[in-house]
Amino acid sequence: MPTTEPSSRDRTLALTCDLIRRPSVSPEDRGCQQQMGEILEKLGFTVQHMRFHDVDNLWATLGDQGPIFAFAGHTDVVPPGSIDEWSTDPFTPEVRDNNLFGRGAADMKGALAAMLTATEQFLDDDRQPKGTLAFLITSDEEADAVNGTVKVIDALVESGTHIDYCVVGEPSSSEVLGDVIRVGRRGSLSGTLTIHGIQGHVAYPTDARNPIHEAAPALAELVATGWDDGNDFFPGTTCQISNINGGTGANNVIPGELTVLFNFRFSPESSEESLRSQTEEILNRHGLHYDLRWRLSGHPFLTTGGTLIPAVVESIRAVTGVETELSTSGGTSDGRFIAPTGTEVVELGVCNATIHKVNEQVSVAELGQLTRVYHDILERILG
Repeated sequence: MPTTEPSSRDRTLALTCDLIRRPSVSPEDRGCQQQMGEILEKLGFTVQHMRFHDVDNLWATLGDQGPIFAFAGHTDVVPPGSIDEWSTDPFTPEVRDNNLFGRGAADMKGALAAMLTATEQFLDDDRQPKGTLAFLITSDEEADAVNGTVKVIDALVESGTHIDYCVVGEPSSSEVLGDVIRVGRRGSLSGTLTIHGIQGHVAYPTDARNPIHEAAPALAELVATGWDDGNDFFPGTTCQISNINGGTGANNVIPGELTVLFNFRFSPESSEESLRSQTEEILNRHGLHYDLRWRLSGHPFLTTGGTLIPAVVESIRAVTGVETELSTSGGTSDGRFIAPTGTEVVELGVCNATIHKVNEQVSVAELGQLTRVYHDILERILG
């Protein structure tokens, strides 16, 4: 029979359930960071709650010397969608068939709980880290990501604080825990393109100018263009059109305007400037009348060599026996705000098969394994 209450002996599972019960749809935190902060304060951490506009952030430290090792993550989750499509209430955690169901189970409240449990185990018997152990937690990762980690990093830089190593708890794994870790991410550049035509009756096309017809060849060229071939660490840059909107809803009216949303996921072989200029050259060559607004979500980043990657790979091997693939695939993460300061950044979390989906879930066994891996990393870096 399913149960909604985990064993009291399983600390990580219990903490994950507590966090899932808080419906922290981005950018809401709903007390998750308060709960985490109270746990960390009992362990001797100095906890700062840093609120920027409508976003809660937490920066907690234990120690007063280098190196600084930080766990980073987010308490916010994406909306659950239609509740009727879930087999359980998305904010009532339920363990069934050795899997924990609930929004945020995999992305990424399970990782947050594993970080806390690993830290408790590492600091058992009032042990002190050989360096500084830190937590950087935000409630603004799944939405705009403008008042979260990026603002905390700005504050840390201003105060002269530099994070040496950072493990982000994003769900990086594919088939089994630790088979993939992210050591970098592509950049993300979005465009909102408004193409201006002249509205009219479909029976009199010479008296109008259809922006859909005019845009089609240019959009086809945008998605067919080979922007770059990538490199040894990154796949080539791609352009995807994510939304097109035009027309009045009537089938006898030529629209006067068309709005197109598109996004580049780009490798270091392209730059924001080159992508913008090439895009505008294509639009101009096709004679479009347009306005174009750009939004850069993050530049590409990559961690190579150093201390953290070998430590993470060895910890995964020691706990799970898995040989790890180093990857830069996937979407953006808050690592893009941390890495530019010179921090070694690795993303390691549970399997990502159900993230952002109905019936999001995580294997209970994975939560235990992830806790042990995080603990082992702490031993290698700060032990």
